[in-house]
Amino acid sequence: MGVVKMASELADVKYDVAVANRVLSAIGLATGPLVSLGHASWRLPSDPNKFVVKGRGYELDALPLMRPEDMIVCDLDGYKIDGPPGSTQCYEVQLHACIYKTHPDVQSVVHCHPRYTVVMSVLQATLLPMCNEGIQLVRKPLPVWPHNKIITSLEEGMEVAEAMGDSKAVLLQGHGAATTGNNLGESVINMLNLEEQAKMNWYAYCAAGPAHASIPEELIAESANRPQLPELPHFKDLMATQGDPRTRGAVNAVFAYYAQLVSQDLKRA
Repeated sequence: MGVVKMASELADVKYDVAVANRVLSAIGLATGPLVSLGHASWRLPSDPNKFVVKGRGYELDALPLMRPEDMIVCDLDGYKIDGPPGSTQCYEVQLHACIYKTHPDVQSVVHCHPRYTVVMSVLQATLLPMCNEGIQLVRKPLPVWPHNKIITSLEEGMEVAEAMGDSKAVLLQGHGAATTGNNLGESVINMLNLEEQAKMNWYAYCAAGPAHASIPEELIAESANRPQLPELPHFKDLMATQGDPRTRGAVNAVFAYYAQLVSQDLKRA
């Protein structure tokens, strides 16, 4: 890849990571006392040994104000390679670095402190499927890193990465969660849907106690055994010519909506 093309790619990644951090606030996962807590990152497509992430040390450190030029480039050992003067990596950079290092398929990582996710982890309640949004995330019990401390060391980062295993999310007891994805949209929406499941679990916990009902596995599995939309007679002809709208574009519509909403004052380089 040429120097100019690499510079253009890096500029695009910094822009998209800044927007993703803004989206975390716009969807309610980093507001109020949490407005400066959380970070989204994306692995560089042309150099998988580097990633771009929100840092620390800004004059006003708040997720809704992040700009492309604020983003930090790091290597998989957690070292800062590039970023504005006076800034550092996010303090929990090893959370991102170690997940990327041990999960080569992961392209994006998000960490924040959603309230319902936090409270359910403190109660040590297994998140059960309670709604369709994020149902696959909690279809099996989520892995838990049983610590509340900030993840600052290589050893702690590796513990979290190993605890995550092949799940797309790992709970940090009393300290939120980390979610992953094939792109920024997926990792952000995984966190949003995780919080939605945690909220629904909390409602059920309050209404019926810790032994509350949940969507049973047979009903979840039922969806996988149904005819797909392009196979149905009233969709077949349209989708044969126009394609399945669910696969059109790589970004979740919820993420795309909020990304557009929060980026109106930003321009791509």
